[in-house]
This record gives sequence, C-alpha cells and structure tokens, in this order.
Amino acid sequence: MTEVASPAATRRERERGEAGGATRERNEREILAAAEKIFAAHGYRGASVQAIAEAAGLPKSNVLYYMGSKRGLYVRLLERMMARWNALLDDISVNDDPAEVLEAFIRSKMALSRRHPEGSRLFAAEILAGAPFLQEYLSGELRDWVEERARIFRQWAERGLMDPVDPVWLIFLIWSATQHYADFEAQVLGITGRDELGDADVEQITAFLIRVILKGCGLKPPSAAPG
Repeated sequence: MTEVASPAATRRERERGEAGGATRERNEREILAAAEKIFAAHGYRGASVQAIAEAAGLPKSNVLYYMGSKRGLYVRLLERMMARWNALLDDISVNDDPAEVLEAFIRSKMALSRRHPEGSRLFAAEILAGAPFLQEYLSGELRDWVEERARIFRQWAERGLMDPVDPVWLIFLIWSATQHYADFEAQVLGITGRDELGDADVEQITAFLIRVILKGCGLKPPSAAPG
C-alpha cells in the first residue's frame, strides 16, 4: 500500500525547498558581487576562486558548487553586465517614440555604470584583451540583439521619425559614452579636480549626452520639451 504524506509533512517539505532556494539565491548574489570586485581589480588571470570565496564569506567549495568554475563565473558576470545595460531596449517597437527610447536608454546606462562601475571596468578589460571569453557571445547572441534593435531604428528613420544615422554606430556611441565615466574615472576626476562625481555632476553629464546624441539623430529630448 502506497503511503500518502500528511498535509503537515508536505508543507514542511515545501518550506525546506523554499528556504533552500532563498539560500542559493543569497549565496549566488554574494558570490557574484565579490567576483565582480575581484575580477575588476586583478583581471581574470590575477583573480582566484579562493579570493572570491573569502570576499563572499563562503567556502571555496560553495563557489564552485554554485558557479561550476572560475571561467563559468567570469563569463556569467560579463553576460549579466550586458543584459543589465541593454534591458531597456529589449522590448522596443517601431511604434515607440525614438526620442523617448534613446533618452531613457542613455539615462539607464549612466545610472548602471555609476551603480556597477566594477562590472563596467571588467567588461572593458575583457574587450581590450581581445574578448577571449566572449567571442561566441559577441558574434552570436549580442550580434543578433544589436541587429534587431538596428532594424527598428532604420524603420524609425524610414518613417521620418529620426535622421537616417547608422544605428549600429549609434548603439556603439551610447555604450562607449556612458561607460566612459566608470571605465576612465581616474582620468575624469584628475582632469576635473574632483574627488568623486556627485549626483549633480552625473545629472549634468547625462543631460549633456542626451542633448548631443539626440541632436545628432535629428531629435529633441522629450525632457527638454515644454510641458
């Protein structure tokens, strides 16, 4: 005769599963945050799983259990950074207002670069090294993503909603301009004589980039339009 678990036993099993899921999520979050700092400071070769584990406050075996390998953790960080940056453009359509989309994208990228400077520097270092760990991602998933966004930009231009600028170069421009203030922070602070960029500085930079980039696309920033 098959035994049927009591409602109480079923509930306890479900609660254990939920608790385990929460623990895994918390540990992965701690590992990724620690790894972002360690890889950004020491590069892929200079970073070690042990150093990441110590920074995360977890045993090295836990890091390998959750992430598989040093390489797997590194690639996951890089892909997560790109997903963060580009999320705002994931669901755009030809029916959207290009000025609103581009302004929101620039604002989002500036905010993310400020919130996650180590991730931005990590990605820049990987690209400067020739992208040895990202070639498949760049030539596959990311290329397809860029082309799909570029197709929508071209349709906007065909409908007279923006100037016919090259959409791929435009995406490159926004990526590079917004990441500059994280990747080259030492240069920016040294030349401007600041100890750090404050909220007012970041807002001024963001407004400047929006004005210049949108003007180059034949657009007026929505935020500059009269109410």
